[in-house]
Amino acid sequence: MRDLFEAEEGLSLPIVPGAVLLRAFACDRAPQLLGDLEAVLASSPWRHMTTPGGFLMSVAMTNCGALGWVSDRTGYRYDRIDPANGEPWPAMPESFRALARGASAAAGFEEFEPDACLVNRYEPGARLSLHQDRDERDHAHPIVSVSLGLPAVFLFGGLQRADKSKRLPLAHGDVVVWGGPARLNHHGILPLKEGEHPLTGRCRINLTFRKAG
Repeated sequence: MRDLFEAEEGLSLPIVPGAVLLRAFACDRAPQLLGDLEAVLASSPWRHMTTPGGFLMSVAMTNCGALGWVSDRTGYRYDRIDPANGEPWPAMPESFRALARGASAAAGFEEFEPDACLVNRYEPGARLSLHQDRDERDHAHPIVSVSLGLPAVFLFGGLQRADKSKRLPLAHGDVVVWGGPARLNHHGILPLKEGEHPLTGRCRINLTFRKAG
């Protein structure tokens, strides 16, 4: 993986068949994305969701788009309504949609039309354990994951949780796209390290686009 760690900006780097890392793909659009995120947060602020097992997630979350991902004691699912306020999730900003379409096309997945964007906020120490994105109705569509702010280490494993994971350093503006044979691969984020970013402060923002419905 040495060449992956030392990649120059703008490169498209294969991870496994069906999964691609697009270095710095979102850098130029980051100020617009973060500005549009503020409007989303005004309607649906950050919250720490509860897992079905009753544990509070370390990552703060919100959603935008026609559907939003929800976790509580009854399970994981997509819903059109924000349970915190009883209103529909905020509309997905056009800057978000354009980025998701562009990144998916650059990774070889044409005509991606996301209807859900899960937004995660990682503060130092927050992590996301290995998991599969399988709550979507049709797994024929890719996942597009955008990193903004503090760097993180992304784990990308296999179809089985016990499969060995690759450790990919993600910087501000990097985008990972996976679909096809890699669509149900396990993935996660190691605990975020302390730091300060000029655009996001002491956190990492992750935009994850899906076709959920």
